[in-house]
Amino acid sequence: MARDAAAGEKNAAPAGAEVGREAAAAARNRATRADARQSFDALTETIWRLRQPDGCPWDREQTHASIAKNMIEEAYEAVDCIEAGNERHLREELGDVLMQVMLHAQIAADAGAFTIDDVVADLNEKLIRRHPHVFGEAAGAQDAEAVLDIWDSVKRAERAQRNADAAAGEDAAAADEAGAAGGEPAPAPEGLLDSVPKAFPALMQAQKVSKRAAKAGFEWDTVADVWDKVAEERVEFEAEEPGSPERALEFGDMLFALVNVARKEGIDAEEALRASTLKFRARWGAMEAAARGRGVALEDLSTSELNELWDEVKRR
Repeated sequence: MARDAAAGEKNAAPAGAEVGREAAAAARNRATRADARQSFDALTETIWRLRQPDGCPWDREQTHASIAKNMIEEAYEAVDCIEAGNERHLREELGDVLMQVMLHAQIAADAGAFTIDDVVADLNEKLIRRHPHVFGEAAGAQDAEAVLDIWDSVKRAERAQRNADAAAGEDAAAADEAGAAGGEPAPAPEGLLDSVPKAFPALMQAQKVSKRAAKAGFEWDTVADVWDKVAEERVEFEAEEPGSPERALEFGDMLFALVNVARKEGIDAEEALRASTLKFRARWGAMEAAARGRGVALEDLSTSELNELWDEVKRR
């Protein structure tokens, strides 16, 4: 009897789970779900039209390489709007970011590489794959930290699969044949750090690289150990000839060690430096305003007068 009851409960579980999913779906707020198909189609046609023989000469001439920096610039302009809380301007800047995506996709389509449909489909598949706690059978994540753990696990599995495909798949075999014929050699397996873009800002790149290495076990035991490394790097920096490439490289090593201090402390090094730079800019602007109020220019003040004015602004 007990066994039959347990079996009954087990068989009832999927139905209960299904009811739970139906209830969640019914409670889901769809008010913010936009139907952008018409606008997106119109934008796709506009970008296509610009690249036609009778379109815009500038747009026709662009390549992935020629507008690569534009992607970074537009992204940073969008971030500026976010930090300023300017949603009206953010709407425009997000459009500029999207334009970069659309233009790159059209350049690829013109070359027969891929289309914007491929980009969107790949992204949708990746989002579903990397959210098994939402779209799959995995248990629901209880907080953001749990989600990050799931993402790391999924990305590790993706990397392992790519490496397996490169080693044993048809693409690898074809690449080997091409290599034997003087073409491109077979691709090397993807390393742990290969997916961290080299175009990232230096501090951001350093923190992401060090975080991945630490997760693989290459890590200091304590923050104090990292500070010892900073001190070691400073000694090596000061031992090099001023103005030499070696001294510059040692300075980079010292910065990299400091980034690891930030990581161990749970601080985003890139954001921390941005905040300090913004603080400096605000205080410098206050100094300029104070100097104008006294009828003088900052460049006419001595170093000690500048320091006095700086201290005055800090006390405000």
